[in-house]
Amino acid sequence: MRVQTVRLTGFKRFDDLTIELGPNPKKIVAMVGPNGCGKSSVYDGFKQKIQIGSSRGAEAADFYSKSQFYDADPENEQYKRQSVEVNFAEENQHAQGFYFRTSYRYTPKIEGTGIKSIKETRSNKNNPISSIAVDQRLLNNYERLHSVLYSEYNRGKKTGDQIHGDFIEKVNSILMNILDVQISSLGEPLNEKGQIYFKKGNTIDFPFANLSAGEKEVVDMIIDLVIKSDEFTNTLCCIDEPELHLSTTIQRKLLVEINKLISDHCQLWVATHSIGFIRALQNELKEDSQILDFSEKDYFTGTQTIRPIEPIRKNYMRIFKTALDDLTDLVAPNRIIYCEGRAKPGPNRIEKGFDAQIYENIFSADFSDTVFVSSGGNTEPDQRSDIAIDILGKVLKGIEIWVLKDRDIGSGKSINESERQNHLANTPFHHRILRRWELENYLFDKEILVKYCQSEGLMFSEEDYDNFVTDICNQNVKDKIERIKKFCGIKTNISTDMFKKSLSKCITKETKVYEELRKCIFDRK
Repeated sequence: MRVQTVRLTGFKRFDDLTIELGPNPKKIVAMVGPNGCGKSSVYDGFKQKIQIGSSRGAEAADFYSKSQFYDADPENEQYKRQSVEVNFAEENQHAQGFYFRTSYRYTPKIEGTGIKSIKETRSNKNNPISSIAVDQRLLNNYERLHSVLYSEYNRGKKTGDQIHGDFIEKVNSILMNILDVQISSLGEPLNEKGQIYFKKGNTIDFPFANLSAGEKEVVDMIIDLVIKSDEFTNTLCCIDEPELHLSTTIQRKLLVEINKLISDHCQLWVATHSIGFIRALQNELKEDSQILDFSEKDYFTGTQTIRPIEPIRKNYMRIFKTALDDLTDLVAPNRIIYCEGRAKPGPNRIEKGFDAQIYENIFSADFSDTVFVSSGGNTEPDQRSDIAIDILGKVLKGIEIWVLKDRDIGSGKSINESERQNHLANTPFHHRILRRWELENYLFDKEILVKYCQSEGLMFSEEDYDNFVTDICNQNVKDKIERIKKFCGIKTNISTDMFKKSLSKCITKETKVYEELRKCIFDRK
């Protein structure tokens, strides 16, 4: 079950907002932005439209309506549902479960007093009524857990120790990837010990109340998800600011574990502005997630549409600014690659080197932790990289600094593949050399030109191209730009740089050119 589009009309502070996730929505949808940008309001929309079961109580009518600006009756339940439209990726699909956790989670201690009959999980009777309600389900989950364990024991399938052990082992296997605390006992609610006990280091059997706020946060969420994961297998799961009270490292680990707990048939929506969560989305969970950047502009006023950002470095820098403000520039890349091209930057330190811009266009989505820097021609990349290794290597531990050169390293003379491999074998690991003569030999590859012409509605002259370009790896095509344009049927006045940049956007993962270039640079082959 995957949400594809959401529309909020006159709902909360939104005039008319549409969220579009595209034809193939991902498992994780992260709403990133500063406080007050509307992230939690999207959750309230979900609760009004697709909540399964009913919560206890309701917010006042004016909580849901932008009524002073919108001609609608906020008292009308039908209005609240009509002001929210949710469409799913699959036809005739609907949510078979709705899981929601607010950012107001506070359970200071557990005091279970017995084994009780608990309503089935999907009833939502103990769910918070809105995004501003306090979420105190841990005690209910504790009581539910003992009720389920007693029922399983009563059926005679397992001993009490086996049942308790299985649950504790499952939770602890997850907690050990996040925290350094483990459950030691589920207590005895019939013997005035109705709470969970823990162990940490050489301290054993201390109560839940003695955990830190961050530890309680993690334990609460993991137990809740473990208990409900068997039933919520086709569910819309929404968690508002799960990072509260947590360090950056724990934030990152927690999101990774939450993703494992939730079925692939579910969709997880996370509202966040934390560094740890953004880093997890940028790295471990990149293939499974889409990010909605609510910080980009005002989405409350007028008719607006928000779509997932492209996962490239400049976009990540913008959303990191939400979490870091003026410290954003201190977030270093994991890798800097010095390449040939104009070394002097433009205004505001903008990269002006052509090669670096081209490489960024090609690889920024798949290698967002890498920055390409133009550093002059011939021997200048070597010199600059050596300085960078000496200086940056002392300050930024773990950063990689590479050098990427064209294959004209023999003072402008051609070297063959055997000579190229020999050069790589006798230079430090951080050196890379293109397999083809220059970067243009990749841009002007027939595969890329055909793809460009198809996207622009142009007719590519394959016969003329083949008669002229007989060896795309070794032939000098850089100086034949006007002829290449003619093969593409370009009749308008398009600048050389603009044409090449447009071609670079056609070098995508599914092309052979991309794979060859990736191996040259990142695999050193």
